[in-house]
Amino acid sequence: MLRVLAVDDEEPALGELLYLLRADPRVRSAEGAGDATAALRRIGRALETGPDGDDAVDVVFLDIHMPGLTGLDVARLLAGFARPPLVVFVTAHEGFALQAFDLKAVDYALKPVRRERLAEAVRRVHDLVHATVAPATPVSQAAPAASAVPEQIPVELGGITRFVSVDDIAYVEAHGDYARLHTDHGSHLVRIPISTLEERWAARGFVRIHRSHLVALARIDELRLDGGATSVRVGDTDLAVSRRHARDLRDLLMRRAGG
Repeated sequence: MLRVLAVDDEEPALGELLYLLRADPRVRSAEGAGDATAALRRIGRALETGPDGDDAVDVVFLDIHMPGLTGLDVARLLAGFARPPLVVFVTAHEGFALQAFDLKAVDYALKPVRRERLAEAVRRVHDLVHATVAPATPVSQAAPAASAVPEQIPVELGGITRFVSVDDIAYVEAHGDYARLHTDHGSHLVRIPISTLEERWAARGFVRIHRSHLVALARIDELRLDGGATSVRVGDTDLAVSRRHARDLRDLLMRRAGG
């Protein structure tokens, strides 16, 4: 069960959030803090005792706009620790989703938070915490550190910010300063240049095959050569490979096929 810290400088909002969290059967305890300073003191005790200590905190539900340090400031500070608690942002403002993405937030919920929406955020945290504390795997069999916790990216769906796992993305299509993320269940347009995603996701197996496309290497089903032109098959989609990327892509696929 989860040990939760909720942070909000507005007492009614904090009280409602704590009420909903304590009603969730996956939550073992939920404490509140009225500002960033009090939150950092409480998190400091948790980090000193470690994840198995009496003062441990699994996740922090953070408001963004607070006097003094903001919720984003707190998340940036936490990112500097080796084993910080997970972060969920709870805010009335939609405009900080990209910054939440940069800070590896688990979720981004808009106020007023509905019970069902908060339950979804708790589920995401619960799944990640249980994945993290799974039985140890020998080093020789362990997965790469970059994939230990699934990275997520915020997308807007009908006025609600959802987080899509990068592991669910097959390929990315460039649209100027935007990028369209293609998954098995549809596509999402996000305001992030494809060059930024290429840099961030290189360690997660994404490769640039064209100025317009970034592809998950593991999702490539076929490599085709036709009259000097190269293309790949990703699911039901054929994507052109530019000449400058063709040789490197063939080498990567051959090394991957050879183990």
